[in-house]
Amino acid sequence: MIVAPSRYRPIRATATRMGGARMGQEQIVRAMGVAILRGDYPEGALLPAEGDLMAQFGISRTVLREVLKTLAAKGLVVSKTRVGTKVRAQVDWNMFDSDLLGWRLDLGMDLRFLNSLYEIRLAVEPAACALAALRRSDESIARMRALIDEFRQPGHTRLSFAEVDLALHLEIAAASGNPFMRSVGAIIEAALMASFVDSAPVDDIARQQRSTEEHAAIVEAIAHGDATGAAAAMTSVIEDGRKNRTASLLAGGAKTS
Repeated sequence: MIVAPSRYRPIRATATRMGGARMGQEQIVRAMGVAILRGDYPEGALLPAEGDLMAQFGISRTVLREVLKTLAAKGLVVSKTRVGTKVRAQVDWNMFDSDLLGWRLDLGMDLRFLNSLYEIRLAVEPAACALAALRRSDESIARMRALIDEFRQPGHTRLSFAEVDLALHLEIAAASGNPFMRSVGAIIEAALMASFVDSAPVDDIARQQRSTEEHAAIVEAIAHGDATGAAAAMTSVIEDGRKNRTASLLAGGAKTS
């Protein structure tokens, strides 16, 4: 049995109070989740005993058990009678959970995590494009072309450009007609929103125009029913985004793992 050594930061250190106010249940879930993702409690480690956690957060046993139940549903922990609550192996964590992705992004991007996100995008989004080319409707094409028109508008901020980018990717996922594509796409793209904001090409007009036309090529391939071309165009956009974001992270001294 592995017990978290004393050198790991207690969960309370993540902040049991906000602005002097007692934390609510969702905030405690986040505090404990972030502590686990950060490695304060490594895989296989036992969390503090229930009594200690209740004292740390000033909560009842009922509330604590609801918190642990939420963390268990996200794949982070497992509770066993007469053993305690143990952190599960990372392979068991539900990284498609929007909370987990948000918490992980809040801890900072590194190249390993970035590449993992881009790998799953490459596995899903070109396939979504191919399906969209086969199943698109006139209405969905009209919405995509309207978003391309928004791309072309002058005066974008990083955020506004990223919002249009996100909207187009989600529209394509919806046009695939596969509800799993739409669900997975929403989670992945939401997780990458911060990356889009950081790497949106609004500071370079030529790059912004190139990005816009690359996205327009995806839409036109879908509109013409070209599944292979649509998938290839999406792959190119994703790889270009990965290259730009990787360069940005390296320039900022990001960790490689």
